[in-house]
Amino acid sequence: MRITRALSVSLLMLGLAVAPAAADSSPTPTDSASADGDAPTQAGTSFRTATEVEQGQTATASGSTGDYLYWSFPADAGQRPTVKATVKLPESHAAQTWQVDVYDGLRRRQSCQYGAQTRTAAADSSSVELACTLRTVRAWSETWANDPLPGTYYVRLTAVGLTTADLGLPVGTEVRVDSKDIGGSAAVDGSLAEPLVPGIAVKSEADKDGSKDSSAVLSAIEPEDGWSSGWWSDRWVWTAIGGMLAALAGVGGYALTRGSGRPSRVPPGA
Repeated sequence: MRITRALSVSLLMLGLAVAPAAADSSPTPTDSASADGDAPTQAGTSFRTATEVEQGQTATASGSTGDYLYWSFPADAGQRPTVKATVKLPESHAAQTWQVDVYDGLRRRQSCQYGAQTRTAAADSSSVELACTLRTVRAWSETWANDPLPGTYYVRLTAVGLTTADLGLPVGTEVRVDSKDIGGSAAVDGSLAEPLVPGIAVKSEADKDGSKDSSAVLSAIEPEDGWSSGWWSDRWVWTAIGGMLAALAGVGGYALTRGSGRPSRVPPGA
C-alpha cells in the first residue's frame, strides 16, 4: 500500500511538472492580421540598409531583375528560422534563376538544412517560390564554428545568371520569416555576452558611461519577449523529472528487496 501511494503521488507530481513544460515549449501563434499591418513595403540594397522585418510579417517590395534586395530579422537561441520568398515575374521573360541567401550577425553565410534555396523559373512562369530553413540558433558556440548565433539575420534575394535582355525587368517580391521553437534539446551550456546586433557594442559602451543615446543603435529589432539569457530551458524540467524517477526507482527497489525485516533471535527448533 505504501508503494502504491508513493507511486500515485509521484505520478501526480510528474503530471504537474510536464504540463507547464509542454505549454512553454509550444510556439505562440502570431496574429497575422496585426503583424502584417505594419509590414514593410520596400527592401534595402545592402547589409547596412537592409529593411527590418519582424518574424511573422510578410514584407513586400518592388524591384528590378539584377537588383540585390535585403531584409533583416531577429532570431534568438532555440529558434529554427524558415525564410520563404516569392518573386512575381513579368509577363514576358526568359528563363530566370533566383536565389535567397541568409547571413548571420557576423555576415557569415548560413547553410540551409532544407528548402529550395535556388530555383529556375521557366520562360512562361508567373512566379517562383524559394525557401531556406536554417539550423537551430545556438546560445553559444566555439569561435571557429559557423553555428547560427542569436542576433540579427540578413536575407538577400537576387537573380543569378541573367541575360542582358532580362536586366531591369520589374518584379514584385514577398518575404516571410517564421521560426519553430526547438526547446531544451538544442540548449548548450553557455551564452553570448550580447546578441550579434549592429550597434550593440556602441550601446553597451553608452550604458557603461551612463548615457542613453538611442541614436547610436543601428538596429532596433529584437524578439517580442526580449533576448533570452541563455541559461534557462525546459531541459531543466526534464532533468528534475529524471531525478525524481531515479529516486522513486531506488525507493521501490529497496522496498521490494529488503525482505520481511530483521531475522528472529530465537534459534530454530527452540
